[in-house]
Amino acid sequence: MSRTLLLMYALGLVACTPPGRASEAMTPFGGAFEAITPSYPLDDVSRVVAAEGELPCRDKASLGLVSYRGVLLQYDRPVHVHPAFAGQLKAFEEIVVEVAQAHFGRAPKRVVHFGAFACRPVRGRPELVSEHALGNALDVAGFDFGPLPRRRPQATEPPPELPRPLQRAFQVRLLKHWNATGKDAPQSAFLHALADRIVARPDVFRVVLGPGWPGHDNHFHLDHAPYRLVGLQ
Repeated sequence: MSRTLLLMYALGLVACTPPGRASEAMTPFGGAFEAITPSYPLDDVSRVVAAEGELPCRDKASLGLVSYRGVLLQYDRPVHVHPAFAGQLKAFEEIVVEVAQAHFGRAPKRVVHFGAFACRPVRGRPELVSEHALGNALDVAGFDFGPLPRRRPQATEPPPELPRPLQRAFQVRLLKHWNATGKDAPQSAFLHALADRIVARPDVFRVVLGPGWPGHDNHFHLDHAPYRLVGLQ
């Protein structure tokens, strides 16, 4: 993957223009917009804070959030997300399982995260609602792996060069392992391969931020906002 701090459509910043309406949505970063054809339940939701400054998420019950624990993978604690975003997370888990099996011979036991729903505006942009406030984002800090199973199908055989410490239980964390070398290089390779796969799937997450993007050295921010933005070193 060719990583840049900004990867955007049509010079980069894209907002959704719902059919029959003037463009109201905007990215948190300004810029000229190109319309995206709405195809996701939250594409038609305004991200602009009301004139009185009241965030719509203050009435959390009206958002219809669901408690999501994971389907293919467990999360270290349940996340509260919009029902549509729960489907995006299941697709994310499929990607994680496939990449993890290729690198370590098994899927992680847990996804470690910093949270999903948070009723707040975009940091530094109080006039815009954060995707977290819609239950449309997740901050992933890393993964916990259990020991390599003694009995496993041939399809999940680990790489023959897998170091012995990685055949036991271990952790992968963005902060520690994104730029790791030496004995921790396999964890770094896993995270970069995972980032490549996620970025290649804008149908899963349109926004992918991580190390190299200000304030994101210790996590992947993943959301399905009505614009495309990738920020990784």
